[in-house]
Amino acid sequence: MTINTTHDVEVLSRIRSFISQTFPLARRRKLTDNDNLLTSGVIDSLGVLEIVTLLQQEYSLDVNDDELTPENFESVRSIAQFVNQRLQSRQMSLPG
Repeated sequence: MTINTTHDVEVLSRIRSFISQTFPLARRRKLTDNDNLLTSGVIDSLGVLEIVTLLQQEYSLDVNDDELTPENFESVRSIAQFVNQRLQSRQMSLPG
């Protein structure tokens, strides 16, 4: 999945901003959206939980244990893609 709609870009921007504000190492390293946050030490398991809290508060997303994978949380872009996929699937399941 690619980031291509205005909403997708807004999600990406919000996550990038949160990570930069919350994790000092992200600011010092001037990370790109594709840099691995886990292997670079920018976030650890507690950091992932902080991001999950953001997703719950900002997007009303409940993240299941089986979704707490490196693939979903390894970079700003992968987190944004995860959020956008979840929001799209939620929107598709609405009666309409």
